Amino acid sequence: LDQQDVDVMKERIKNGANLLESHVFQFDFLNDEFSKCPPDLYKIISDPEKRKKLVIYINPPYAEAATTRTKTKTGSNKADVATANKTSLKYKESIGAAANEVFALFLIRAQKELQLCKIANFAKLKALCAPNFAKFRNLYQAKLEKSFIVPANTFDNVRGEFPIGFYVWDTDKQEIFTETSTDIYDDDGNNIGHKILMSVSKDNIINRWLHTYFDNGEPIAWLRFVPNDFQNNGGVYITFAPKESDIRESRIAKITKSNFTFFCIYTAVRHCIEATWLNDRDQFLYPNDGWKTDTEFQTNCLVYTLFHGQNRISCKQGVNHWIPFSENEVNAKALFDSHFMKDFWEGKIKPTGKTSGDLFGAATTAVETQNFASLQFTAAAQSVLSSGRELWKYYHTMDAANPNASLYDIKEFFQGRNDKGKMNATSEDPVYTDLLTKLKNSLRLLGEEIKPKVYEYGFLK
Repeated sequence: LDQQDVDVMKERIKNGANLLESHVFQFDFLNDEFSKCPPDLYKIISDPEKRKKLVIYINPPYAEAATTRTKTKTGSNKADVATANKTSLKYKESIGAAANEVFALFLIRAQKELQLCKIANFAKLKALCAPNFAKFRNLYQAKLEKSFIVPANTFDNVRGEFPIGFYVWDTDKQEIFTETSTDIYDDDGNNIGHKILMSVSKDNIINRWLHTYFDNGEPIAWLRFVPNDFQNNGGVYITFAPKESDIRESRIAKITKSNFTFFCIYTAVRHCIEATWLNDRDQFLYPNDGWKTDTEFQTNCLVYTLFHGQNRISCKQGVNHWIPFSENEVNAKALFDSHFMKDFWEGKIKPTGKTSGDLFGAATTAVETQNFASLQFTAAAQSVLSSGRELWKYYHTMDAANPNASLYDIKEFFQGRNDKGKMNATSEDPVYTDLLTKLKNSLRLLGEEIKPKVYEYGFLK
């Protein structure tokens, strides 16, 4: 407590609060020695047997030293947040990135220096789940006895939609956290079920899986990828024009004709499930091998990615290899510059490159036995293609239609941009609006078809 907080508490005691004045004291938990505590409390802290009954109950601050500018190497940590204290200096080498988090410093000092006590604390989920807290979890060895999670915005002055947990730890039982089933409570305090929380390492994340399919061939687009949890999904998209900052910070990867199915799977997996307060911190994981022979899942992901709003391919920036139709299907007034995607649909593309397990096939995949025949689409995927075809056909009735237009270009054509250059959210053309709505609805249903496989194949747990 700060001294002014002590003064307020003592004033409340004078006005009848049921507390003892000697139990209210100023103490800086991250800097002060425990000898500064009141004598009766210090006797408990100094006695191992008595510490077994000591409960440390904390709602520590969630302040973090790092900022976006820190993470992108364009700035430095916030001054004196998390780093300017004795606890940080003592443990930062042992707990790594967790030393930037104030709440983690509270926990590690309590567990290491008040061993045998019970700790009850509120905190975000990162201490349990985040890959960059792996070193912290190895050092912070205490048994998680009970926990629950609630929406963060049930706390005063918190507006974010993410989970905050309450945890009860027994430091007398030393173990490294791996997994737990936690209770979930909604805004009104109703128990709405259970959720599995699990420790995730940097070896078990989806971006590590993605890296295994990087290719140095000629790009047909670029994928922007971001950290592995739901809260960052808005930063996952496909483009012809990556930003200089993304190139500098290695947040992009080439999409080539040899690896594009893998990148479409990645994009679909990250976008087919709606983000909620409950899954906001869930980590996307390195999958098992089940997806490799599931050509239906792969095809669904490919179709989903082609028509998703985060596919920002524009023919204004390069040759559009992503048109899934022929000129005749959409009544285009001129030939397309590329027929790659349509040829791929029809099985005209031979396997190339070193990749395996995708729709191009390798000697051991199920696709090889199909002799690269036309892809088989589920009813949900066919619905998306049909809705997309009708939208393309309507666009090509326009005098100014560009034969190589992508879905992004079509949206820009009908919706226009505001004076700040941002694409408008709606269009004044009712036919286009109706066709786009049908496409979005069919895409949502395709996403629902993909969703169970995301869990079955371990992209999420």
